[in-house]
This record gives sequence, C-alpha cells and structure tokens, in this order.
Amino acid sequence: MKKDNESIVGQENVDKKEKSNKFIEIIKKKWLIDSSKTILLVAIILAFFIGVSILMQKLQLTPIDLTEEKLFTLTDESKEKVKDINKDINIYFIGYSDDDSTLDLARQYTKVNEKIKVETATSTDRPDLVEKYGIETSSEGIIVEAGEKYKVLASEDLYTYDSTTYETISIAEEKLTAAIKSVSAENLPKVYFLSGYSSFSLTSGMQYLNMYLQNEVNEVETLDIISEGKVPDDCNTLVIASPEDDFDDIATKAITDYINKGGNILWLNAAVAQSRELTNVNKILEMYGVKPFEVGIIRETETSKMVSDSPDLIMPEIQYADVTNKLQDTEGVIFVNATKINTIDEEAMTNLNVTKTELIKTSEKAYFRTNFTNTSNAPQEGEEQTAFLVGAQFDKTITEKNEETGENGITSKLIIYGENFFASDYQLTETTQTPIIAYRQNKDLVLNSIAYLSDREEDITVRKSTGSITYTATEQENRIILAIITAVPLLIIVIGIIVWTKRRRQK
Repeated sequence: MKKDNESIVGQENVDKKEKSNKFIEIIKKKWLIDSSKTILLVAIILAFFIGVSILMQKLQLTPIDLTEEKLFTLTDESKEKVKDINKDINIYFIGYSDDDSTLDLARQYTKVNEKIKVETATSTDRPDLVEKYGIETSSEGIIVEAGEKYKVLASEDLYTYDSTTYETISIAEEKLTAAIKSVSAENLPKVYFLSGYSSFSLTSGMQYLNMYLQNEVNEVETLDIISEGKVPDDCNTLVIASPEDDFDDIATKAITDYINKGGNILWLNAAVAQSRELTNVNKILEMYGVKPFEVGIIRETETSKMVSDSPDLIMPEIQYADVTNKLQDTEGVIFVNATKINTIDEEAMTNLNVTKTELIKTSEKAYFRTNFTNTSNAPQEGEEQTAFLVGAQFDKTITEKNEETGENGITSKLIIYGENFFASDYQLTETTQTPIIAYRQNKDLVLNSIAYLSDREEDITVRKSTGSITYTATEQENRIILAIITAVPLLIIVIGIIVWTKRRRQK
C-alpha cells in the first residue's frame, strides 16, 4: 500500500514536470522564435504588471504593513475616534503622489466612516482649493474640511525631528485624526497653563506636552493671570506646574473663584529640594484637603520598581480609577524625583465636601529621603518607609444638586501628581534626546487626566507611540532609488534579449 502511494505521488510529480516543460516549449517555439516576438512578450509582461499596479491604486486597497510598529496602519484608537462622526469630511491631498504613504493612511479612514472622503488634486486642476486655503503652488498641503470649518496641514507638520540623531519621527496619524476631530467637533476643550510662578511652561520644559495636547484636539494657551485678572470663563482645565514662587493675592483670588465656579485643575508638583514660603499656594491646596509638600524625595528599594537600578527613577503602581483604568495592563509610567502627597484625615475631608480617589502609589518598600547629602541607596534610621501616594483625584462639591428646582450641583475636580518631570521635555539619560514624556505611558497619563477634567472621557485611551523612525530621502536620493527600481530591471531584460539573440545566431 505504501509503495502504491509513493508511485502515485511520483507519477503526479512527473505529470507536473511534463506540463511545466510543455509550457516552456510553447514559449520557446511561439514567442522566442524571433526578436520581435520576444520584445512583444516582454512588453505584454510589463503591461500586465503596470495594469495590475493601476488597478490596485484604483481599488485603494490597504497596503500590507510589515513594520513592527505598524507605522502605516490606522490604529484602533483613531478608528474609535472617527467612526461615529456624522458630518461630511473632505480630505484633499494637494501635490501628493498616489503612492504616498500618508495618502494610503488617510484612505483607511474612509473604510471606517463613509462620511470621510479622500481626494488627490494638483494646483492646476483645483486652483480653487489652492487659493481658498493659501497653499503655495509648488508645495504639498493637506486640507481637512467639514462645512465652514477647516484645518490645513503642511508636509512638515507630519513629522518631528531628533536634532541630535537627525531621525525623523512620524506623527502623521495623530495630526490627521486630530484634524478630523477638530473640524467635526462643536466645541474644542480649552486648556490654560498658568505662567509666572514656575520654570515649567509651554515654551520651556513642556513643549512636547503642548504638541501632544494640540494633536488631541485641544486649544492650548498660556495664562498670565495678573494681566487677565481671572481664569477665563472658557477654561476647561487649568494646569499648574510646580510653583516655585508663591501666588500673589490676585492669582489666589482668581483661582479660588475658578474653583468655586466648578473649575478643574491638573496640578504637577516635582519634589521639593528646599523649604519655601508658599502661603497662598498652600491655601489653594487646602481647599481640597491636600497638605503642603515636604522637602524630600521618594526612592525605591525594590529593583522591579525602579529603572536601571536607579532608586530615583521609580515605576509606581497604577490604581484602578476612571482616569487610569486603561493604563492598568500597560507597561506603566516612570516618575523622576517624585514626592509624596499628604492629605488631611477622612473626617476633615468630609467637612470640606471632598472625596479622594487614589491614582498612583509606590511600592511598600519605597522610602522618603530628606537629607540629600546622604548617598546611601538604603533607607536610613528615621526615614519614612511605606507605600506613598504620588497621584490622586479630589472631587470637591461646591453646591449640591437641587432636586426641587432641578438645578445641577457644582463640583470642582483636582488631579494632582507628586511629579512634574514625567510630563516634561526632561531627558531620561544623557545619551538620548527622547523626552521622558515619550517613555512608557507617561504621555497617556497626563493626556488622559486632562481629557477627564475636560469632560472628554471618550479620549481616555492608550495611544500609539509617535517615536517611530522613518527615513525621508532627499530629491537626489529619490531619483537614484527610482532609477534602481525601474532602469535596472529594464536593463536586465535588454541584456537578456541580446544574449539570447547572439546564442541563437551561433546555432
């Protein structure tokens, strides 16, 4: 029986070989009989491949993405954000070639939501768009419009650069998704950064956060509270970053009024290295039951909770809450020079009409160092060792809901982290220019906190990293690449014809 099976398989292989030989013989006798027919055969093959290529472009099939980070595939997060948009969105690519990777990415939005349309154009066939949106004739531009709302993206908006390594980092998906959300949104959240009291600002130390926030469809502005005299009425979230100078009376009153109207605050506070008199700063914190920050720094002893065996680079434990629930099963966050958040007791908190929710805690083996001259990595006698609270949410009820009149209650929310560097441009090591906000889920933690405070819980998510490195060829390099992929195959075909002709004449 075994021999019979082997003979059957062997016969099948012989039949396949004979069919293959017959096909080759037909090609030789009918198409390679003379040079003209050979050239015609080559032309037919080339025409076939060109035809298939054109058909693939017209079908706009999603290209196969073989990159590890899936750089050219639309993420589930972007799909979720655009799938329910009920406005007609037109995306025009002016001056882009049909095989551009960003254009391929944009076409994937149309498969998620039929309201989104993507079209390529040139300044010649659509001069109306070029004139209306101010795109230069010789340049590339992407127009995202919905009715009267629009956003124009230049090609340089789709990338950011590492000035040390000269690597190009693509942020095309973030920019496209943000533009689509921006033109389709009724109102954009307004985020204000308090200035004048800290060395951290949108232009110094937190430029990446500024960029990420704008990519998330927010309007971001700096608040000079002295000149304004108040927190603007359209403020959805006020960001206060590590105050180093005390608030003056104008700022204190303005922030207090903002809280009493139900305003929300994100407070980032790095470890305190020296004692400062911050009376008014502490008055604002006291409204939520938060005690003044102590001089000192949190250090870890558990190796699995620190980075590169550095006790100051800690990986705290994320607690379950509305703000952090999407981050629980991720790599987590990295905190640098963190400090502990101390609060009043529960009874006093109740008297303030405040409820506390824990967001981030250290391990039980962490300790609090107050003597910075001590270089030992082990906790010393008298140093507090416990699980410290380094992230928390405080909900302060200003007025209760009135059931009789139907009037809604007013609540002010404060999210506070005993760390500031995790959301900054600070570099984790001297050997890289990557800001710490780009590591792990640091970016997600701060962006999710602002989304929550701005009443946009649908934007709480785990985002795709923008640290994907791509290569952008110069014009000269592009010509060389095109020459290689077109001229070289043609040259091989011509050489093959010449060699075959010479051999035929020799027979």
